[in-house]
Formats: sequence, structure tokens, C-alpha cells
Amino acid sequence: MEKCCDPNPYPWFAVRVKSRSEKSVAAIAQYNGFEQFLPLYQSRRRWSDRVKSVELPLFPGYVFCRIEAARRLQLLTIPGVQQIVGAGKTPLPVDDAEIMALQVAAKSGLPAEPWPFLRAGQRVLLEDGPLAGLEGLLIDFRKNYRLLLSVTLLNRAVAVEIDRDWVTPLHTSGSMIAPTTFTNPLAERSPYA
Repeated sequence: MEKCCDPNPYPWFAVRVKSRSEKSVAAIAQYNGFEQFLPLYQSRRRWSDRVKSVELPLFPGYVFCRIEAARRLQLLTIPGVQQIVGAGKTPLPVDDAEIMALQVAAKSGLPAEPWPFLRAGQRVLLEDGPLAGLEGLLIDFRKNYRLLLSVTLLNRAVAVEIDRDWVTPLHTSGSMIAPTTFTNPLAERSPYA
């Protein structure tokens, strides 16, 4: 891996690769003279007779490469490469600061693992903890996550502090969603409803 602060006029791009071919694509790209970055993490896997620690990509299906426009075709012909991520046929670069942050984290030796991308204002489902089964709006307050539950009729809301491990993002078409009415999944239905 190159130093994170070396000046390089070419931007970083996310290269989509076939499943489980990240390491081979990264090795071939490096052999062909591309600056590449494949962040890995250690994961413990259980087999029937043993537990083993394996290295897996932090971003399964992606390798990051610095690419000059004239060499794009050379990268695309590497076995396992599917496409350069972008809008339509126009590749879009990854922010240098984001790659640098990932490189610094990789060099630190601190444990890392893939995590769903969560954004404040996103609708989420709590899968674990005492609030399991609830849906609400995720908010970030003083570096702690909270679930926003609202009663629309009263125009009131409550923010409950939650653990990030309990949260699963719900996929929606919009990025910001208004809070919805609180429903208790444990409550029994009224016979009068």
C-alpha cells in the first residue's frame, strides 16, 4: 500500500468486482501498475471441526484504485472486474479524504468490521434489545443514536437512546422521512377496533 499522503494527480475510484475475487483483482491491478487499496478485516469463521480467523474485505465486491482515464480499459480487462462505479457510463471518483481515513484506520491495527450505512433522518427497524420490533426515525445526538417515536395526532415526539447494534436500516425511496405514529408491537388488539 502506498503512503496515504503521497501527491497523486489521479483520483480514486471504486471498482466493482465479482464476489470473492477482491484479493486477486487487487493483486493483478497492483502487478499492472495501478495503485490499489483493499481494506481487510479479521473474521472468525466456524467450521464443523474448528474455528478459524480469515481475512475478508471490508467492502465486499469492491476494490479501490487510482485510475488515469487513458488506462481505464486496461483495468476493466482484469479478470473479475465488472465495472467502475459511477453514474451511467461516467465513473465517479471517491473522495480522497474518505480513502485516506480508511487507510489510516487500516494502518492503526484497530478492529474494524462492515456495518450498514446509517444516516441521521433514516427510517430504521430495531431487531434487538428491549425495543425489538419497533420502527422509527434514527437521529444522532451528541454522538449517541436515538430512535425518534412520534404521536402525529398530538404533534409530539419522544427520543429513546438506543445501541447501534440493535439498528437495521429500512430501505425507502426518500432519504428523509417524517416521523410516524408509535405502535407497540406487544400490545394486544382491542376487541372494539
